[in-house]
Amino acid sequence: MKIMHLSSYSTLLGLLSLSKDVDKFEFVFKISRKTFNYICSVVKEHMTAKTANFMFSNGNPMSINDQVAIALRRLSSGDSLIAVADSFGTNHSTVSQVTWRFVEAMEEKGIHHLQWPSTEQEMTDVKSKFEKIRGLPNCCGAIDTTHITMLLSSSEVASNMWLDREKNHSMILQAIVDSEMRFRDVVTGWPGKMNDFDVLQRSTFFKLCEKGERLNGNKMRLSEGTELSEYIVGDLGFPLLPWLVTPYQGKDLSDSKAEFNKRHFATRVVAQRAMARLKEMWRIIQGVMWRPDKNRLPRIILVCCILHNIAIDMEDDVLDELAMSHHHDTGYKQEVCEFADHTALALREKLSLYLSGRLRH
Repeated sequence: MKIMHLSSYSTLLGLLSLSKDVDKFEFVFKISRKTFNYICSVVKEHMTAKTANFMFSNGNPMSINDQVAIALRRLSSGDSLIAVADSFGTNHSTVSQVTWRFVEAMEEKGIHHLQWPSTEQEMTDVKSKFEKIRGLPNCCGAIDTTHITMLLSSSEVASNMWLDREKNHSMILQAIVDSEMRFRDVVTGWPGKMNDFDVLQRSTFFKLCEKGERLNGNKMRLSEGTELSEYIVGDLGFPLLPWLVTPYQGKDLSDSKAEFNKRHFATRVVAQRAMARLKEMWRIIQGVMWRPDKNRLPRIILVCCILHNIAIDMEDDVLDELAMSHHHDTGYKQEVCEFADHTALALREKLSLYLSGRLRH
């Protein structure tokens, strides 16, 4: 791990104009210069259209690239507004305004980087890549939940709405990812006291699936009379549904069930890794956020997810240097949801037998 100390704002701004110091640039902004330039191109029109002229403390005007650099530093470093302002030679109010303008621009102009697969070919590719992990056929995604912890004002602390089961004040992010850790569907803004099933049931994704308008593509024949519809995988915190496959509970499992659970974990762990990488790259949502605006925070989380996807879409080499962890909710115990759909129970059993080669054709 490279440790770099960058104190003066001239150093930070110099990184934008120099072609050398690639390592320092990537260390500071968490992305390559190529990805940085692409992000600037995405938000430039939207950010230029607004009339505010931002200035540095020395009176020099801020270019769009300067503004993007400040916003990315604020989102990726986890540093306070004052610390970011000091490092760029401006004031905390300007950092706040510039960051919010960037969030609005990215939310509007970058959202195409975070979408559910829209064509049959795209979904076929997603399923093929999932199957290559540990053999789960017809799998379209992996779902997981993480908590964004917050330090609230004394008046807000009086309300336990945001108090989660581990006695932290938090906001939930629930996401479905593909095998390359790309976010495909995200839900955020709900208070931490809600469990995984509650958040899922309130999502548009859940409603579309229940109406047969999502995960409604090609079925796969497992055996005579048994077809496997499209589905996603999730941990024990989620319900077992015809379109959401969870692992078997318990310790004394049969060989086929134990083997199924191993395959299931290896497949769904991509969602845990995506959450861990998201918080590692965009540290504004990693630590304890100090009195965040509850209306703005979900939009900041969404933009961090979009930026996460852009780095993947740009095949950014910086991603290769990140540690591969799947721990993103330290201190939170595994939730267990007891709900199991009867049709889903039978389908999971047949899928388990199919994977162990014991299902009669």
